[in-house]
Amino acid sequence: MTNPLVQDPVAVLAVLLAVLAGLFGAAGTKRGRSFFNFVPLLVFAYFVPTALSNSGVIPLESDLYDFVKDWLLPASLILFTMSVDIPAVMRLGPKQLTLFLAGTATIVVGGPLAYLVLGGLVPSSEGDQVWRGLAALSGSWIGGAANFVAVGESVKASSEIMGKIIVVDVALANIWMAILLFFAAREEGLDRWIGADRASLEELRRKSEAFQAQVARLPSLSDFFLIFFLAFGGTAISSAAAGYCAHLTNEHAPQLSSILGEFAWKVLIATAVGVGISYTPMRKLEGAGASKIGSVFLYLLVTTIGAKAQFAAVFEVPSLLAIAGVWITIHAVVLLLLRWLLRAPIFCMAVGSQANIGGAASAPVVAAAFHPALAPVGVLLGVLGYALGTAGGLVCAQLFEWVHALH
Repeated sequence: MTNPLVQDPVAVLAVLLAVLAGLFGAAGTKRGRSFFNFVPLLVFAYFVPTALSNSGVIPLESDLYDFVKDWLLPASLILFTMSVDIPAVMRLGPKQLTLFLAGTATIVVGGPLAYLVLGGLVPSSEGDQVWRGLAALSGSWIGGAANFVAVGESVKASSEIMGKIIVVDVALANIWMAILLFFAAREEGLDRWIGADRASLEELRRKSEAFQAQVARLPSLSDFFLIFFLAFGGTAISSAAAGYCAHLTNEHAPQLSSILGEFAWKVLIATAVGVGISYTPMRKLEGAGASKIGSVFLYLLVTTIGAKAQFAAVFEVPSLLAIAGVWITIHAVVLLLLRWLLRAPIFCMAVGSQANIGGAASAPVVAAAFHPALAPVGVLLGVLGYALGTAGGLVCAQLFEWVHALH
C-alpha cells in the first residue's frame, strides 16, 4: 500500500475527531436518531476509521494508536470507576463467570472441531504448521498477545504461520467486537426476548444515575483541571507502578509473567486507582462530567482499534480464515444458547466473550458500551483470561495435534 494521505499523529487525531464529531452531529438529527437506533453509532465509530485506513487516508499503524491504548484506555477506566458502586457490581452474580468460563471452553474445544471439519482445505504444502499456528491463536483468544507467543513457542510454530495467524486473529476479533457493540445497543430487546433477569444490572444503573442526578452541576474550569489531573496523573502512577510490579513478577514469580505483564498490571492498577477515588469526596466529580470525558477517551479508543484492522490481507489465507470463522461461530452459538438457558442478560454473554476473544484491552470497552459503571467487570474478566490463556492454549494444542493425525 502507498503512503497514507494523512500521516502525522496529530493530523490523524484530527481526522478521527472529525469522524466522531460528524457521527454525533448526525445522531442529533431526526433521521440520524432513527438510523442509529437501528445500527449503533459505536459500530460506525469502529468501521469508518477501518474504511479510512484500508483506503489509504490514514495509516494502519501510528504512534497515536499506541498513545491512545497506553494512556487514554487507563485514563477512561479511572474516570469510569471513580464513582462506581463496587458492591452493586459484585451482585451481578455467578452467571457472568459461568459464561466467561464457557467462552474459554468453546475456544479450547471449538478450534479442533473446526479443524476436524475443514482441515481438508489446508494446502499440503503447509504441513503440520497450521495446527500449531491455530493452537497459538487459541492462546491469544483466551488470553492475549503474551499467551499467543507462549503457546506458539511451546508448539514450535514457525514465524511465517504466526504472521498469517495474526492477520486472521485481528480481522475476526474486530468483526466480533463490532457485533457485540451492536448487541449493546439492543440489550433491552434481546433480554426481553428470552426473559432475562436484569434486576442486578438495572439496580446498578439506577444507583449510578441517581448519584449522577444528585451531584450534577455546571462544571467549572477547576473541575475540568482536576478531572484531567486524576485521569492522567492516575495513569502515570499506574504506568510507573506497572513497570515495577511486572519486574517483581518476572523476578519472583516468573511462571506468572506471561499472565501479569506490564499492560495487565497497568489496567489493574488504573482500575484500583479509580475505585480508590470512589471512596473519597472526589467521586462527586461525576456530576461535573467525569464519565463523559471518559466516554470521549473510549470513543477515541474504538476509532483507533478500527483503524488498525487490515481486512484485505485476510483473503490471502482463505483456509485459515474459514477454520477460524467456524471456530468463532461455535463460540458465539454456544454462548448464546447458554445465555438463553441461564436467562442471563446479553451483557454477561458479551463481556464474557470479549474478555476471551479480545482480552483486557477491549473487554472494558464492550462493558462500558452497556454502561460506564460496568467497565470494571471487563477489566477483571480480561485479566482472568490472561491467567487461563497459556494453559488453555496448551490443552487446545494437544487436541489440534490429535485431530491433525486423523487427516
